[in-house]
This record gives sequence, structure tokens and C-alpha cells, in this order.
Amino acid sequence: MTHVYFHCSNVKNVFVDRRGAVVGDLAEARDHATRVVQSLINERSFEDWRDWVLHVSDDQGDELFVVPFTSVLGKPN
Repeated sequence: MTHVYFHCSNVKNVFVDRRGAVVGDLAEARDHATRVVQSLINERSFEDWRDWVLHVSDDQGDELFVVPFTSVLGKPN
């Protein structure tokens, strides 16, 4: 089990995850990261999420991987 954090950023803003989540492996961390991105996208807001990236880091602060929001959003219409 590993404690990981899911920070979101774009060129103007950074949302820091102070709670994180305990995951069993990288696949579980990836699935959780996708759910975080989907929940933010689905919130009722005027935010354009296309330039946002979710950074997944371990409890030492080392970045494990990133998830661009565009990978969840898909192609624009």
C-alpha cells in the first residue's frame, strides 16, 4: 500500500491535494486519478479544463505520472 497525492495544475492555478489516498499499486492510482479528473470535469463550473494536468505523487513528493485532462475529455466537437 502506498499513499499518493493528486495535485491539479494549469499555467495559472494549482490545486494541492493535502489528503491523498492509499492505493495498492500504480493501476489503482491511475484509476483513482481518472475518477478525480472526471469529478472535476463534471462539476458545474465555467472552467475550461483542457489545459489542466493532474500530477500523481508519492508521499516523498516524487511524481509518479501525470494525467492530462484532455485524455479524459476527449476531442473537442
